[in-house]
Amino acid sequence: MKIDWLKPLLGHPGPFATVYLDATPSDKAVADRDVANRWRAARKSLAAQGAPEGVLDSMEEAARRPTWEPGLHGRVVIADDTGVLVDRVLHEAPTADVASWSNVPELLQAVRAADESVELLVVVIDRKGADFTRTGVGGRVYEQFTAPDDEIAKTGSTGTKRATIESRAEDSWERNAAAIAAELERRAAESAPELVVLTGDVRMVPGVREAVTRPLAEICVEIPGGVRGGPATVGGAAAANGVANGGAFADRVAEALDSYRERRRERVLADLRQGLGRDEGAVSSVDDVVAVLRRAQVAELVLAEEYGAGNGQLNGRTLWIGPEPAHIASDRSDLEALGAPHDGLEELPAAVALVRAAIAQDAGLTFAPEGSVGAGAGGLVDGVAATLRWHDGYTPHEFAATMSGDDVRLRGERARG
Repeated sequence: MKIDWLKPLLGHPGPFATVYLDATPSDKAVADRDVANRWRAARKSLAAQGAPEGVLDSMEEAARRPTWEPGLHGRVVIADDTGVLVDRVLHEAPTADVASWSNVPELLQAVRAADESVELLVVVIDRKGADFTRTGVGGRVYEQFTAPDDEIAKTGSTGTKRATIESRAEDSWERNAAAIAAELERRAAESAPELVVLTGDVRMVPGVREAVTRPLAEICVEIPGGVRGGPATVGGAAAANGVANGGAFADRVAEALDSYRERRRERVLADLRQGLGRDEGAVSSVDDVVAVLRRAQVAELVLAEEYGAGNGQLNGRTLWIGPEPAHIASDRSDLEALGAPHDGLEELPAAVALVRAAIAQDAGLTFAPEGSVGAGAGGLVDGVAATLRWHDGYTPHEFAATMSGDDVRLRGERARG
């Protein structure tokens, strides 16, 4: 899962105001509470914790801005005295709203909810052009594209004239499919979607897919049922607006999203299992993950799913961080040995410190369900692991724990070493 949208938090010393709200429209929300009421309660809580009025004013504009999403969903807003740093729509609505004013932003609930989000581009195609709807943690953007050729209709004329008109129309369809494909390539290059849904005219859709480059075609899925005329809104239930047979189309999109999330998680966990199995390309345990984070080796940080719902405590562990992204260590003295300034050090819950370091080096984040990697807490030593971008002689090596209790024994050996 991409967590680069949290990078604006880096370089800000805090304190931070974090609000995690149910952003569901009032006609869908529990007890018909609207977003304005939820925000007022959150603002009152933040003010009681000491958040300045200027910070709260900047957050209010963001928190009350419509998301235009129809189904159940959440929103996270994080700000400091410089203004709003993060404002993102989340796939799931929270079970309880969160409002926190502290030295550390409440990252884990936000990234846990974002784990279900997919950067999706829905393209509804007809012979005149296409509607593009982009959805993800950044919300929703809808735009229309008109293809260049307008001779798209065949007539009822007979003879040579009819054949000529039909030929011209078919040529126009092909040129328009190529133009839509080129526009899709341009938009995909700009927004880097994880999944592209192609829907609409049954003749045009295959033509567009055939005209795009192979890497883009590989992330495209064709789903019947969409018609142009409005944004394809995909919320928590993948509801579809402005599409023919909207319920069926929404269900198909929801299935495609669920399938993609499962494949995305399994790709990471398969790499992790392989890396741990051959003792190269992956590490596990808090201490070893800290070591590779300091060297900017991490491709994907993996946390046991249980920690995504908690407060960031990994078996009670805390870590120390400094002002620089590479400043992360198990204790203060280790951090000082790295050259971190004495007055810029802070002790954080382990998972929060690990996520902060992962954000800084453009690593991803995956939550591992229990038993998905192996035995124990998610199959992970200390409930944490990482896949690596590269590996060398200084990379920590894992041990093959072949007997019951070996993972506990080896953690003790690392600590004594």
